[in-house]
Amino acid sequence: MVYRGGKTRRDVLKAAGAAVATTGLAGMASGKPGVIEVNVGYSDASGKRAALAEANEVVREFNFDAVTVQVNENAIAGLRNRPDVRYVEVNGTMHALAQQLTWGIDRTDSEVAHANGDTGAGADIAILDTGIDSDHPDLQANIGAGKAFVKSRGKYAESWDDDNDHGTHCAGIANAADNSQGVKGVSTEATLHAVKVLDKRGSGSFSDIAAGIEYTADQGWDVGSMSLGASSGSQTVKDACTYADDRGVFLVAAAGNSGPCTDCVGYPAAYSECMAVSSSASDDSLSGFSSTGPEVEIIAPGTDIYSTVPGGYDTFSGTSMATPHVAGAAGQLMANGYTNSEARSRLKNTAEDIGLASNQQGSGLLDTAAALGYDSSDN
Repeated sequence: MVYRGGKTRRDVLKAAGAAVATTGLAGMASGKPGVIEVNVGYSDASGKRAALAEANEVVREFNFDAVTVQVNENAIAGLRNRPDVRYVEVNGTMHALAQQLTWGIDRTDSEVAHANGDTGAGADIAILDTGIDSDHPDLQANIGAGKAFVKSRGKYAESWDDDNDHGTHCAGIANAADNSQGVKGVSTEATLHAVKVLDKRGSGSFSDIAAGIEYTADQGWDVGSMSLGASSGSQTVKDACTYADDRGVFLVAAAGNSGPCTDCVGYPAAYSECMAVSSSASDDSLSGFSSTGPEVEIIAPGTDIYSTVPGGYDTFSGTSMATPHVAGAAGQLMANGYTNSEARSRLKNTAEDIGLASNQQGSGLLDTAAALGYDSSDN
């Protein structure tokens, strides 16, 4: 979630949020009269056959028990009534939840880790977002592989290049190189992978996002950073999160920018497979935009964060900015041999209590140095 320069980005995101809230059957029409794009989860091969038999077009088949198909809307009720079909959901969309890196790095004592030689080298961090600028001088040395599940605008060096700016901003927070220019990330030498699941408008379908999560798991990467979400859930995305979690991926997700509120964490952050991250300001207060709720496990810097964007740098605010702080720290732990569940527990157990309610801060503020066993008493 990003608010950029005050009004422009915020207005765009409000419009995007409204689009999510009003998503319905008509909103997900394929362009053909009466044809709807849906995700079908099945419990038996016969359920899959039934879904494929009704399909005008097969959009995607997952390794877990779900498919994305275009069907006549009259077929939906019949599929839902089958005992071998777990769910039929309209293939809705999720949106970028976005927005000075230096204060965030300092407040989480990430520079203490760097000084002690912990840079995340050997870890693989997937940024599931709008892509990453493949030519950015602060990121280029750390970029590994990538894949696009949505189309890019214009011509880029890679299909997964960032045509928005959100994904590049998140990538810089997690893992910009320490190269004496620009900014540096929570980790500085992990490998970044661009998993482009959001388009130039910052939107991606449930199916696109689920496919990106599945792809991250199939590559054997350590961390999946998801600064995206919606107010309503998707069983397909939930299935993908379970698939990735079972395969050792540490999934970190933005709690959302619906604050002030007391119980409004969005999805996929609200799923148990994901570590939900809320946002703090530089005075350790809760960011006014941050969603909160019992699912929040940790809080990290998210207000006025300076980081990379295509062609330069910018300052954004949002739980989208808080999330890659945690992803970078998770990458450092997993580079040191922690499993996804061990790293998750370690981050919570070493978080700093900053005096906020549990539904606002979870276990407390991210402390990268403490998680890695270093003294972080320098405040």
